[in-house]
Amino acid sequence: MPSEKTIEYFYSAHSAYAYLGAWELDRIATEAEAKVVHRPFDFGPVIAATGAKGFRERTQAHIDYFFGRDMYRWAEVRGLPMVRHRPTHHDNPLDLANGAIIAAGEHANVLSRAILQAHWRDDADIADTGTLRRIAEEVGLDGEALMKAAKSDDVQAQHRANTDEAISRSVFGSPTYFVDGDMFYGQDHLFMVERALARPFAP
Repeated sequence: MPSEKTIEYFYSAHSAYAYLGAWELDRIATEAEAKVVHRPFDFGPVIAATGAKGFRERTQAHIDYFFGRDMYRWAEVRGLPMVRHRPTHHDNPLDLANGAIIAAGEHANVLSRAILQAHWRDDADIADTGTLRRIAEEVGLDGEALMKAAKSDDVQAQHRANTDEAISRSVFGSPTYFVDGDMFYGQDHLFMVERALARPFAP
């Protein structure tokens, strides 16, 4: 019996491009009968490890393109609504939202999309316990139990482990996908992820 196809999915719960690729990733995984293994990570340490400049250190032209024009074009391509400004709470800590996705287990796909959508469509504060509880309940989960689990030592240890693993595997940013160890950075490479699931690229 062939082994189950998997897509390792490294991302943060506030990532614009993870949001833009989330429904396409779900389509690809569903059609390929592949499992998506969620690896939410703490964005700051991973980016720092790459040596990349922080958001505030980038030129205005870079910001206007990658977090403006290009982002909104992709939103149009994907048919996804998106706020036309940097989300109000974008710099808030990620441990709770990422922890909620980890704690959701087999429901991570639906919760992850709901959290990303709340941040980028509704300008919600995904670091707020009440907001996350409501999002969880809207997708049919026990919000109170999920928040308790998200804050637990075990889940937060997994969050740190995901962050360490992203650094050790040279993840450049969010989202990053792995198929059989082959890395694909950015949701604009999801067509390559789809191809890799069907036919691996030559080494």
